[in-house]
Amino acid sequence: MRLEIIEYIQSNNELKQFIREQPMWYRTLCRHPEEIERFEIASLHYYKRTIPHRMEKFSNGVQMASMMMNMVQAMYTQG
Repeated sequence: MRLEIIEYIQSNNELKQFIREQPMWYRTLCRHPEEIERFEIASLHYYKRTIPHRMEKFSNGVQMASMMMNMVQAMYTQG
């Protein structure tokens, strides 16, 4: 593997962990170093760090907060 790609992966702990968990990417990057962008995108999907994943997480948090508020309101109206 090219030295600059190794250094780039070593500088990012998440990418380092991803390549350990998905060793096929090591072989891919050795043969096709230009695939580094696809590697990063695959890592984002693997760790659910894409914008749609973040929006879903935020939406779930808002939905949970709304449900808790409804429960609190129901408790006060019954009491």
